[in-house]
Amino acid sequence: MLSRSVSPFTLIVGAGLLLTWETLLAQKPAVPPAGASIDFARDIQPIFQKNCYECHDARKSRAQLRLDVRAAAMKGGEDGPVIIPGNSEHSLLVRRLLGLDGDDRMPKDGDPLPAGQIALIRAWIDAGAPWPEQAAGPSAGGASEEPQHWAYRRPKHPPLPDVRDQAWVRAPIDRFVLARLEKEGLRPSREAPLETLVRRVFLDLIGLPPSPREVDDVLADAARDGQDAAYGRLVDRLLSSPHYGERWARPWLDLARYADSNGFEKDNPRVMWKYRDWVIDALNRDMPFDQFTIEQIAGDMLPDPTNDQRVATGFHRNAMTNEEGGSDPEEALYEVLVDRVNTTATVWLGTTLGCAQCHNHKYDPFTQKDYYRMMAFFANSAYDVRTFGDGTRFFEGQIDLPTPDQETKRTTIQKEVDRLTETLNTQTPELDAAQAEWEATMRQEPAAAWTVLTPERVTANGGVVLTPQPDGSVIASGLNPAETVYTMEASAPLPGLTAIRLEALPDPSLPKGGPGRDVYGNFQLNGFEIDASGPVAFKSIKADDTSGGANLETFFPKTLPRGARAPQGWRIDASRDDRRLPRQIVFTLREPLTVAAGAPLRIRLTHQAPAVAQGLGRFRLSVTSSREPQRVVELPARFRPILSIPAADRTDQQRKDLSAFFRSVAVPLKPARDRIAERQKELKALGIPTALVMKERVSYERPSAYVHRRGSFLDKTDKVYAGVPQVLHPLGDDQLANRLGLARWLVDERNPLTARVAVNRAWEQFFGRGLVETSEDFGTQGTAPSHPELLDWLATELMRGGWHIKALHKSIVTSAVYRQSSSASATLVERDPYNRLLARGPRFRMDAETIRDAVLAASGLLSDRIGGPSVFPPQPEGIWDIPYSSEKWVASEGSDRYRRGLYVFIPGALHRAACAHEHAAPGAHDAERRSVLRRGEGARGPCAARAPRRRREIRVPSRRDACAPRRRARADRRVLLETTRALPQGPGRRRARDPGLCH
Repeated sequence: MLSRSVSPFTLIVGAGLLLTWETLLAQKPAVPPAGASIDFARDIQPIFQKNCYECHDARKSRAQLRLDVRAAAMKGGEDGPVIIPGNSEHSLLVRRLLGLDGDDRMPKDGDPLPAGQIALIRAWIDAGAPWPEQAAGPSAGGASEEPQHWAYRRPKHPPLPDVRDQAWVRAPIDRFVLARLEKEGLRPSREAPLETLVRRVFLDLIGLPPSPREVDDVLADAARDGQDAAYGRLVDRLLSSPHYGERWARPWLDLARYADSNGFEKDNPRVMWKYRDWVIDALNRDMPFDQFTIEQIAGDMLPDPTNDQRVATGFHRNAMTNEEGGSDPEEALYEVLVDRVNTTATVWLGTTLGCAQCHNHKYDPFTQKDYYRMMAFFANSAYDVRTFGDGTRFFEGQIDLPTPDQETKRTTIQKEVDRLTETLNTQTPELDAAQAEWEATMRQEPAAAWTVLTPERVTANGGVVLTPQPDGSVIASGLNPAETVYTMEASAPLPGLTAIRLEALPDPSLPKGGPGRDVYGNFQLNGFEIDASGPVAFKSIKADDTSGGANLETFFPKTLPRGARAPQGWRIDASRDDRRLPRQIVFTLREPLTVAAGAPLRIRLTHQAPAVAQGLGRFRLSVTSSREPQRVVELPARFRPILSIPAADRTDQQRKDLSAFFRSVAVPLKPARDRIAERQKELKALGIPTALVMKERVSYERPSAYVHRRGSFLDKTDKVYAGVPQVLHPLGDDQLANRLGLARWLVDERNPLTARVAVNRAWEQFFGRGLVETSEDFGTQGTAPSHPELLDWLATELMRGGWHIKALHKSIVTSAVYRQSSSASATLVERDPYNRLLARGPRFRMDAETIRDAVLAASGLLSDRIGGPSVFPPQPEGIWDIPYSSEKWVASEGSDRYRRGLYVFIPGALHRAACAHEHAAPGAHDAERRSVLRRGEGARGPCAARAPRRRREIRVPSRRDACAPRRRARADRRVLLETTRALPQGPGRRRARDPGLCH
């Protein structure tokens, strides 16, 4: 038995021996497999691209050596030729890869190449280093040059290969797969039992398991007419099912980064379900993929667009939207544009164009200008900028989608609202007189109805010094801690107190003039207490200005939002004041405080800022016995200075502003205001759905954008105009440089990527991994296709067949490749653990939504309703605790609890946090993450891929453990097994042969 303790010396020697043995293996003359030939583009170029091009291509030719162009590579660099065709032993390239001759082992800043890759390079050199000109390397030139990477060359329709086992072939797809298997000396697996195929194709085409009766019906059909006929009819029925669109909408919505709220800090809800329903309907109608693309990118720009075509543009309204207080609307818009460029490139082109936001792409032939030329297509969108108390934000297009009956009712209601609104907006002589009287009252209200409390004793903790002033106010000085309590003691000046008023006053001694003590003069008051021989409760709280609201809930919440340390209280952002204004807030008592005049009062003002110290700088307290104490804060703080200006001296804007506000509170107009409010409630009750859509700004200039140095929003450089990457085909002569032109360019038959990417994503859904494993990256750092001829055949067939996705799906599920058993011998698993050669049927983890839907379907609870607003199945408390928002997760009732996972409400911020785990790069789309998980990177065996962790709700237990994919996979399996065990196993129920969570 080996000792558990191994000395460092032993480890070092062992590692050295291992490295030496690997080097010796790589030095052996390489012998390619029998009957195999070395293909430069397939076998050698990917090694160069991943390991050599960073230092030895057109952008950085260290030692004057380039390996991306044949002529330059054969010429060599400073040390002479590096490749000697036919003689790998003396080729400098091989010797440097092995670290011989006392030189550094290449790649210098990376891990040594595996022995197998070095042996492959040796075999290629010994074979004469065949290097076709069309596979020279990444293009350094423009569109006139032939792109060198396989993905950037237009696919050609390959002939069907010859195969020996003709009887196995059911479809053209099979010939490509079988030819590869025969070349590798392998045979395909037997066909799976029909009941297994039924379950498999149900899950793949509609995302639901078959019922026992449905399985029995297919078996009976097969006994009567034969298995092929029965299976074919089943496939046709499933392709016609309305659940087909639901199943295939799931991966598309992942790519579209679909969410029902805006994400970021506030994560306010938004209405996106109309877009989701459009996707389901388009897939059910088998809308050609080119039209599917055009309508989502630029449906609003089509001639006389329909509402459905406008709704389709919601694809690019799914981007997260920053509504954080103080955010810069221009910067927020820039981030949205970045998202749209990156998403478009990933979804349709399968490229990492986002790497060119800050600099030229290091591996693929995309420049930084290419990136911003693409951004220019989206930079002409129409939007409004609106100002709120906490800052300015931008808003893009939205449309209403009423039914005919809703439209009739809305028209009737809106006519009355418009008539009453016109009345409210009309200033009459009678209103002028009433306003003059109201202004006089408002000027006198603070002095007439309120009595200032005289500070008898003021204290504060945390090193704050409070100094009373002659006018009854108190100024804070000294230290400015994040947490402090001001305590003021005074005598009640009158009996029967109904409210207490707190004024926040500016002062020259404060930062920026106050009224707060932070560097901008802002403050945050988190708590307010009155003690008059016992605590006093409040009935209501109202302020004449606030950032984020000031009421009973902000001061005395029943529960604090998750992560909050203190109530929100009353916050003021004075940084936008032209001149610093006083603010005031009134705390109305639940019951009048019946104390004798002179009775002691103690008031505590609590500050608990989370980061920046934001104490009050100057304040004053006063009390009243008025029955309408909140009248003093009826007029917003920004309008109060106008009252001190004689009416004749006011500007037109000041007169308009003050009159407009007066009409909103004038007693004679109250019936009209009440009627408008009533009718607006009726209008809201109609439930007219809306949709977020794209809208182009009217302009006669070519859309443009600025290149941003290192991607920085603030650092603009050259102005560029809308255009496509130069390495790809140009815009057509009939395509304008706008979003519609871009959409048509994406599905142009000259585009080498779109069709390939589309068929590869479909293949990935059926087989667990794509023909190109990195479905999100067809570039030089992605994986080469396992079956390049099949990929091109599928892509060209898709375009030839009118871009019909259902035809593509049918060709796959009816093929012999798809119908193979997923069982595999130990020898086959060892030879091809991830089924790249497709010698057996698909077997992989179901995605999370399918698991949930399968459990609900098996239990008989699943609702089969198609479309409609998002639902809220039961979730643990606090699943959606949002700072600065009162939104809560309120569980749906009835059958809505059991809708498919597709319809579960998706908080934008929550799903992105839940998907930030170790299996994908930050910022990757959920679909990319799922494809990585589905491929089973690092798993043990073909079925060990961990269950993908989707952004949607997948099970009843808590989503708080979303960052633990292993625990979640086990829990998902346990939930499924426990649920299915509890279900009655009726007669005729058959168990599919593929394992419970495997596909």
